[in-house]
Amino acid sequence: MNYESLPPFANEAYRDFSEPIHRAAMEAALAQARTELGREYDLWIDGRPEKGGPYKLKSYNPSRPAELIGVHQKASAEQANRAIEAAHTYFPTWNAVPPIERVKLLFQAVAILKRRKSEFNAWMVLEAGKSWAEAEADTAEAIDFCDYYARQMLRLATPGPLVQMPGEAGHLVYLGLGVGVIIPPWNFPLAILVGMTVAALVTGNTVVIKPSSETPTIAAKFIEVLQEAGFPPRSYTFLPGAGSEIGDLIVTHPKTRFISFTGSKEVGLRINELAAKTQPGQRWIKRVIAEMGGKDAIIVDREVPDIDAAAAGVISSAFGFQGQKCSACSRVIVDESIYDRFVAKLKPLAEAFPQGPVISASAEKTILNYIEIGKQEGRLITGGAKSTEEGHVIPPTIIADIEATDRIFQEEIFGPVLAVTKARDFDHALQLANDSEYGLTGAVYTSNEEKLEQARRDFFVGNLYLNRKCTGAMVGAHPFGGFNMSGTDSKAGGPDYLLQFLQAKSIAEKQL
Repeated sequence: MNYESLPPFANEAYRDFSEPIHRAAMEAALAQARTELGREYDLWIDGRPEKGGPYKLKSYNPSRPAELIGVHQKASAEQANRAIEAAHTYFPTWNAVPPIERVKLLFQAVAILKRRKSEFNAWMVLEAGKSWAEAEADTAEAIDFCDYYARQMLRLATPGPLVQMPGEAGHLVYLGLGVGVIIPPWNFPLAILVGMTVAALVTGNTVVIKPSSETPTIAAKFIEVLQEAGFPPRSYTFLPGAGSEIGDLIVTHPKTRFISFTGSKEVGLRINELAAKTQPGQRWIKRVIAEMGGKDAIIVDREVPDIDAAAAGVISSAFGFQGQKCSACSRVIVDESIYDRFVAKLKPLAEAFPQGPVISASAEKTILNYIEIGKQEGRLITGGAKSTEEGHVIPPTIIADIEATDRIFQEEIFGPVLAVTKARDFDHALQLANDSEYGLTGAVYTSNEEKLEQARRDFFVGNLYLNRKCTGAMVGAHPFGGFNMSGTDSKAGGPDYLLQFLQAKSIAEKQL
């Protein structure tokens, strides 16, 4: 393949599991994954597997809480220190590899992920509780990140020409930063892990991956992809472990150059605070690339073009993957003139929506507590209690008549709970939507072009969607990242994302 003259980027297509060939592939992958349940996985440090201490990290199936998925090592403080040191030592070697060679390895990873798509889907069904469709979208996004970032690195490898001063030759080059600590979430256990990791690797950095304790098996399987693709064994580290034991250590280590994090606001702010403090021997200002969640709102205006389509969009945004997306709609703000009619449409749609588990018993407890709070603050429309099904299943819950001062209007719940709030008019709806410390995604349903323009200007979110749902960002089309407490507006899957993992060097040579 001529990597320097590639066809235009195209997103990976989703398979239709109603087709027998695709259904059979998924059933076979699930059967194969079940033969590996309970397997023990090693750490990977300085190009070699290692065991941890006597206590292991175990992951379970949220749909069948007694079903053991994987057994993982817990890295010690000594191993974490050594991992950072080893990654720092290898960084100059990896950074010196020509960008085109790093890009070739990333395209190898694309081919492997495509071949193993059903396998990764199966592990996400088992370890994260995803539906087949949600797992397919997750794996497809991981493929897209690899494909897109490979192409972006080719572009950055030959930056555009500078203004040339008389008597000088000047050009700009991009260099890797150093050791990157990668801390991915459990809710997109492949896509976000892959995106953050390969962005750092293809730009010439070495990485230390601390996977989520909820989904470490999926991360271990991706390490196999890096190995098979031919990335140098010392360019990446697999370091599961307790946050209390190694989390602060790898963030504060003086040889850590940057931290790429996706997760809660509380953890993200702590990482940012720790990274900002210069350690003895540290020679740089650490970078933090953070995506930290949201309290996302959809506005349904009185001039909604199709009230049924708007209701379906809200339900899909609120309850897809049980609301466990930072982009999920957790607030719908409805014009008072259509409020009662719209709320009536939500109930049957929610009750017909496919149910799945939330990630863990602790998440279940937190969500049920918020539901009880919501019952006191508003009017329960549907849901409101744990399901009798096996697993951590909470049916879609809708609570209406919520005010802006209510807790379920302001606080991120990260579960299948939707707050419904009445607005006097469009100005009031925008005011309510912006009444949040977050600013990740938002959507507006209206046929009024002046109101759409007002939303483009005044709806303060990183990802705004007009007359469509507020979830489902596609790599290349919807650069993703939010404002305020939603993070550093990193714009994953966009043309500027890789610049966060690079430093620019300007070189001017006097002509003799």
